[in-house]
Amino acid sequence: MPAVIFAPAGALFDKTLSNAEEVAARGGMIILVSDVEGASIAGATSFARLHMPVFPEVWAPIGHAVVAQLLAYHVAVRKGTDVDQPRNLGKSVTVE
Repeated sequence: MPAVIFAPAGALFDKTLSNAEEVAARGGMIILVSDVEGASIAGATSFARLHMPVFPEVWAPIGHAVVAQLLAYHVAVRKGTDVDQPRNLGKSVTVE
């Protein structure tokens, strides 16, 4: 089972990388989503890498959220699921 790790270089990078190394030690496949600096620090830990542009630390979560949404969308399409009407999604608005 792959584990997608979003880890931009910054204040929490070392803790996130430590968690990723634990997953790798247990045989998990790591897909690291990071900027070039973070990917070079991570070394050979990752199974695959996706290099992101460098964002200011305060904006990095927004850039990575876009990648997470696109990844989820394309995985769902590839699996053949209906992305417009997900299974088990409750109606969030009730019309009276």
